[in-house]
Amino acid sequence: MTLNGKIAVITGGTRGIGYAVAKKFAEQGARLALIAAHGGERAEEAVKKLTDDGAEARLYVCNIAEPSEVSETAEKILADFGGIDILVNNAGITRDNLLPSLSTDDISDVIDVNLKGAIYVTRAFIRTFVRRKAGSIINISSVVGMMGNKGQTNYAASKAGIIGFTKSLAKEYGRRNIRCNAIAPGYIATDMTAALSPEVTEELTKQLPLGRLGTPEDVAELALFLAGDASGYITGEVIKVDGGMYV
Repeated sequence: MTLNGKIAVITGGTRGIGYAVAKKFAEQGARLALIAAHGGERAEEAVKKLTDDGAEARLYVCNIAEPSEVSETAEKILADFGGIDILVNNAGITRDNLLPSLSTDDISDVIDVNLKGAIYVTRAFIRTFVRRKAGSIINISSVVGMMGNKGQTNYAASKAGIIGFTKSLAKEYGRRNIRCNAIAPGYIATDMTAALSPEVTEELTKQLPLGRLGTPEDVAELALFLAGDASGYITGEVIKVDGGMYV
């Protein structure tokens, strides 16, 4: 499952699932371009940890909801690395509330980052994949995009959109040897779930057949498989990493 010398772009790559994927890829020899919405100490520290462990990793600050910023950032990455082999569209936000209480910004911000952002980033790199006649695109969706969830209509819609985007992209570019798959995590122990009360977390855990929340590393293991040659005949799939949450 080595990724030795492969160039991977990961959005939201300095925290949570994105950082776990970056670390896993780095362990297998990948060169990393990490896109974060904000710079600052936390993002820089994440990159430093990777480079201290011997990885080649660079940080790019970009609001992926802004097409012009995405284009500029993609140009910088391609100039620095010369190409791209793997793209992980991981960046995402939540603005949870019942539908009548969602503001216009709550709706547009989530759709803009989670769905449009993934489309903009992929569009910025797709011609490079075509020229290389190879590539793996991995989109991080959610089981909520498959099953829905109260208080997350905006988030569920954005993640359901990612699934449709994944399948369409797989059909458009399969003949060019470019694969596109989606991972649908369930409840993963990240900053998003850290906001839940211990009581809510305990109740959620009881409902999971595997009896625990997932870890970012659980998702990263699947991302590694989808990024490498071992998954070379898999495209257009949506694979859950949810501990049996949605069976």
